[in-house]
Amino acid sequence: MSEFLLTWSLVLAQILLGLAMCCATFRLVTGPRAQDRILGLDTLYVNAMLMVVTFGIRSGSSLYFEAALVISLLGFVATVALAKFLMRGEVIE
Repeated sequence: MSEFLLTWSLVLAQILLGLAMCCATFRLVTGPRAQDRILGLDTLYVNAMLMVVTFGIRSGSSLYFEAALVISLLGFVATVALAKFLMRGEVIE
């Protein structure tokens, strides 16, 4: 019963994360301002990282968790760089 519940909850989580990624992609494409597009990109990489984590839980491989860590680090750096670019007009001073 426990394995059955875990499998179905992971499938449901992946479906809902897929829907969230579609919504974030919509905001990324149609955002009226650049700040909305950056927020959509930030949400998209967080959802992608969580999707990779759920794949890792389903497969039991630690490789997925390392990939999720790389995605989160690169996404954070990209978000900070884009926010700095919007505020100051340059990334490197």
